[in-house]
Amino acid sequence: MLLYIHGFNSSSSSGKARDLGAWLSQRGLGEAYVCPDLPHRPAEAMRLLEDLIGSSTAPVKLIGSSLGGFYATWLAEQHGLKAILVNPCVACHSKLAGQIGQAQQNWHSGEQYVFSAEHAAELNRYAVAAISRPERYLLLAETGDAVLDYREAVAFYAGAEQIVLQGGDHGFTRFIDYVPAILAF
Repeated sequence: MLLYIHGFNSSSSSGKARDLGAWLSQRGLGEAYVCPDLPHRPAEAMRLLEDLIGSSTAPVKLIGSSLGGFYATWLAEQHGLKAILVNPCVACHSKLAGQIGQAQQNWHSGEQYVFSAEHAAELNRYAVAAISRPERYLLLAETGDAVLDYREAVAFYAGAEQIVLQGGDHGFTRFIDYVPAILAF
């Protein structure tokens, strides 16, 4: 199973999720692809992801984008899985703490909620201080990401295979070009 984990206020309708699903389907690999719509509560999102991992009869590989990279890192460490991280949020628990009390809206579903102290506390439970086995990770980062500093990811995933591209943005503009490298990893 190839489990795609979307980012903050995103969904299975994100550009990367749809592009990856279409790319895999066109090559007869669509049945292996899973991309759930995650609840905005981190504990509920992680419960859903762990249930998917636990019920899979096939080996699981993770792809996490932004906040999804934060989740994928914790899951990889807990379950000994490989993870591909696309412009991942490093220390998301700290970065999103500034959102406490702020109204949020999912980009695709329109669902609205207020990011609470409970959200932040739940994220804190999934923080990984350091990765234990860099060979389990592939980092894809673009230097033009205006949301997250790519250098934090480069440092945090030191020793992992890394593809760092000049320019781009938080959405990782050249994602589809790197699907073969993702699958090879």
